[in-house]
Amino acid sequence: MTASHATLVPVHAASESAAVPLPASPSAAVSVRGLIKKYHDHAVVDGLGFDAERAAVTAVVGPNGAGKTTTIEICEGFRTPDAGQVRVLGRDPRVDAAELKARVGVMLQIGGVYGAITPRAALAHAASLYAHPQHPDVLLAQLGLQNASRTPYRRLSGGQQQRLGIALAVIGRPELVFLDEPTAGLDPQARHATWNLIADLRQSGVSVVLTTHYLEEAEQLADHVVIVDAGSVVAAGTPAALTAAGEGDVIRVRAAPRLELSALQKSLPANATALEEAPGSYRVTGGETASMLAALMTWCTAHSIEPTSVVTERRNLQDVFLELTGKELRP
Repeated sequence: MTASHATLVPVHAASESAAVPLPASPSAAVSVRGLIKKYHDHAVVDGLGFDAERAAVTAVVGPNGAGKTTTIEICEGFRTPDAGQVRVLGRDPRVDAAELKARVGVMLQIGGVYGAITPRAALAHAASLYAHPQHPDVLLAQLGLQNASRTPYRRLSGGQQQRLGIALAVIGRPELVFLDEPTAGLDPQARHATWNLIADLRQSGVSVVLTTHYLEEAEQLADHVVIVDAGSVVAAGTPAALTAAGEGDVIRVRAAPRLELSALQKSLPANATALEEAPGSYRVTGGETASMLAALMTWCTAHSIEPTSVVTERRNLQDVFLELTGKELRP
């Protein structure tokens, strides 16, 4: 990736500048500028913009209702935007849909496969539509579907249906593949196999754009992460750059519930904060780890508090996500 920095913007800043969006990048696999999509006068996508570079994995993450799926469906050509510009492999996904079908693979979040067809038959049919497809047996093996290859789709488990959807998206050797929640509902072994497949795609020069609710997945796989909330981009950058910005490392403490955090706060280094995330579970951030830890343990000793667990952690993508989008439940 050429971009090595994180870009942090207020939640609605993108919509304020959407009137004069920058032109789409001709070199990116996917380039979105000033994208707007409304339903009943409500903007579910509100001035959104990002680039997904070629031969890289771009993860688009956000809370439920943030506008991720709508954005990806516009990029795939399934929905028409109300405003903005989208370019996929340098082409308009609606105007140039016929050309892009041969170059782009799409995994839908749900459905798209006849209930009576078997994985082997579905992949064989899909392979027949492309000039140089992968062999169905290779994908069946790679995604652990050999034993279910002759089972009707409707009788497959949710995880097996998910893996077949991934296989159908990549069988035509696409230049770009969209994966919508590719590991939702998968067990750890299947998730690991899917991660390996995505890594192999990138290694072979395929551009991957995926949405996911698994922040660990985005951190492990993505070259670039785009965090979306309320229809706009609130942060974008490499996982390393995003996690390096802001609060710094984290100390997690388990102790008696409802400690006097205002008293602890006075003992911590400047800019460090303490929060009780759940009863008896505390999070200390915002300062240099060694000084925070020393101040924390000194305070506990002075107040006869015996923590049952003290763990120092590198700030991860989930921490960044919650800082930017909040911790309240979304519908």
